[in-house]
Amino acid sequence: MPRYIQLMNFTDQGIRTIRDWPARLQAIGQTGAVGTDRGVYLTMGQHDLVRIVEFESDEACAAGTLMLGSAGNVRTTTLRAFTQEEALAIVATIPGT
Repeated sequence: MPRYIQLMNFTDQGIRTIRDWPARLQAIGQTGAVGTDRGVYLTMGQHDLVRIVEFESDEACAAGTLMLGSAGNVRTTTLRAFTQEEALAIVATIPGT
């Protein structure tokens, strides 16, 4: 299943309601519409959170990310992540390798 890395920042609303975050995390984990979490990390630096998530497809990822963002608590940047095996298979398709 395709894996994605989501870099997130709390919005003003999200930080004002930070005490609700545990319930929001639990709700996110219970619905497949926003993917299957493989890890959510509170981080320090440019981003507040890093989420590793799997979706059935890029389209499902786009829909789930829009659903997540529509709650108004986070802004996201989503990166498609390839496993080492997938990356090696991609490299193997380059002519001359």
